[in-house]
Amino acid sequence: MEHSHDIIDRFSVWLRKEGKSANTVTTYERELKKYQDWLQTKGLTLKEISHNEVQSYINFLEKQGRSPITNDKILGAIRTFAKFLKRPDITAGIEMKTADKKSEIESLNNEECAALLKEVKEEANCRNTAIVYTLLHTGIRVSELCALDRADVDLKARTLEINTSTGVQRNIPLSEEANDYLKRYIETSPDKTALFVSRTNERLTERSIQYMLKKYGVNPHKLRHTFCQQLVDKGVSIEIVSKLAGHKDINVTKRYTKSKVEHPALEDAIHKTFIKDS
Repeated sequence: MEHSHDIIDRFSVWLRKEGKSANTVTTYERELKKYQDWLQTKGLTLKEISHNEVQSYINFLEKQGRSPITNDKILGAIRTFAKFLKRPDITAGIEMKTADKKSEIESLNNEECAALLKEVKEEANCRNTAIVYTLLHTGIRVSELCALDRADVDLKARTLEINTSTGVQRNIPLSEEANDYLKRYIETSPDKTALFVSRTNERLTERSIQYMLKKYGVNPHKLRHTFCQQLVDKGVSIEIVSKLAGHKDINVTKRYTKSKVEHPALEDAIHKTFIKDS
């Protein structure tokens, strides 16, 4: 009899053959293991799942306060697994709450960030590694990244100078890792005015960066959202996050205080703040 971990291993091999990125494979493995743990409480295995078990799991996640975007990612993993089993009907017609596009912000969690950075570093491409760290650790827009010149990077002061098309300038401190990877890239790249260049030594375009990131299963917007969300989650003030991100309207930044505050967290905040007198 095949154990659940064996079928997950076979699924992972199949995903790689399908050309999925290492980040996607890791994410799908993680979500299937969580689903497997839930199934075990029902006395079931992954091979035995039906439409009802998938729907019940999504209902369970919604009751736990998971966001629609998170649940959609999880369902995506299960849907791909159903395709691997050659039983796509398992996930057909699953009902779930939809995300409010205006309030839901899609960002990477800590595990996803670690998996992304691990995959990028394993490819040993100095330029791409520097790009991902710069986007993820500074939150700059892809247009701002493309416009960067070497002169905008101060490795000694560990700062990045952003000059917008409207003439507004802002300086962003560089994390130690971002600074290190930028230094490695600069030391090994052609001495050109533009910071990030192609193989033909031309300034990289937004499209080329989007294409490069796509193979890792992310996009520039998601990395920018992740930067802002992580700062807010760490308790950094909205004013500082807004300044670092270059938001003209602070209300744009305030979205990050809402996107991941789910019902259980709100309930816990009330209980901790208003403790009943004994």
